[in-house]
Amino acid sequence: MSLKVVIIGGGSSYTPEIIEGFIKRHSHFPVSAITLVDIEAGKEKLEIVGQFARRMIKKAGVPIELEWTLNREEALVGADFVTTQIRVGGLSAREKDERIPLSHGVIGQETNGAGGIFKALRTIPVLMGICDDIQRICPDAWLINFTNPAGMVTEALLKYSPHKKVIGVCNIPFNMKNSVAEMMNCTADDVQIEFVGMNHFVFGKRVWINGQDLTDLVLEKLIHQEVDYSPANIVSLGWSKEFLQALGMLPNPYHQYYFQRDAVLEKDLQAYREDGTRAEVVRKVEKELFIQYMKEEVNEKPKELENRGGAYYSDAACSLMESIYNNTGDIQTVNTQNNGSIPDLPNDAVIEVNAVITRDGPKPLTIGPLPSSVKGIIQQMKAFEELVIRAARSGEYIHVYQAMVMNPLVQNEGAARQLVDELLEAHKEFLPQFN
Repeated sequence: MSLKVVIIGGGSSYTPEIIEGFIKRHSHFPVSAITLVDIEAGKEKLEIVGQFARRMIKKAGVPIELEWTLNREEALVGADFVTTQIRVGGLSAREKDERIPLSHGVIGQETNGAGGIFKALRTIPVLMGICDDIQRICPDAWLINFTNPAGMVTEALLKYSPHKKVIGVCNIPFNMKNSVAEMMNCTADDVQIEFVGMNHFVFGKRVWINGQDLTDLVLEKLIHQEVDYSPANIVSLGWSKEFLQALGMLPNPYHQYYFQRDAVLEKDLQAYREDGTRAEVVRKVEKELFIQYMKEEVNEKPKELENRGGAYYSDAACSLMESIYNNTGDIQTVNTQNNGSIPDLPNDAVIEVNAVITRDGPKPLTIGPLPSSVKGIIQQMKAFEELVIRAARSGEYIHVYQAMVMNPLVQNEGAARQLVDELLEAHKEFLPQFN
């Protein structure tokens, strides 16, 4: 049986990670064809990544046919799985998402705050178009989305696109599991975390090691900062004993933007003035990666890719596809519709949740009511996400402003107006719905 995967955003520096994931799993997930797709602006990178991926496959000796193209519609014919890893506007758009808010004394980050809003506004319409194509050309294919902001994008697609076979994935739950494993001197397979919340705003409610509830011990170790479980793109500031005791749960690395806002803003403003924002760092990392990818003798994923900030994301994506294909019924953490898992949130809201993975998709496990310590802020964040999705679809100025002013990292009516005006102008090329 042939098994075809289409990778949209195939010229991304992350692609070798997912190719490695397919190679490692080939005996259980026998992918026979992979097509990398990109746009004209990514043509050169697509060629480099395509040639490198072919060398990886040849070295591994697995029977996978790999090709690449700029024609998305042709690529989608016969697809069983489609993955999306796109950045509308490229790194220059990310730089604006980071620098413009910082120029107004507001945190600038690609998936949170003002920058995250505008990444969503640029991205959701493009993904809606991709879903239209999938529904028309390969309606049985599963779309596995790891384009950020993954939760918002996935919710927009599941609510408003004709294609419903959509699942969002993120590397943060994987990061947290691997860090707990490091902390507890065990393997990640020994660790089970009950997650509650949503993408980039998820908490580890309970932690089990080999079936034993060791949440309190893990929190104690975190209080003593025995491990830093932040990905490469977030510098950890550590957490106070009082915060962790009051929370009674594991925060995720992105929570520092909300619960350590002033310290993060000070650090980011210093970087903005001195070394540049994360976008500039990523640009340098990517340049070095593509130099490696171009070397004829390089036929394995280079170690430097870990500096890119997306460690473990290919594991998350490939494990998910493998489990759907094999109908394994194992438990993985995904972004999918709530469907009653958390009674305090709408059924059609997308949450990041442990789910049983079947050939019919994820079945979220019941979590129950939100813990009182985070109930208010999770409901606020979900309501904010709904405002962003509405703005992305409507193209109405007032809807963007409403989302901006209600974002916990902004919540200032004057600053919100300035940010909306400047970011709409800066990104107008990629926001046709507002023109």
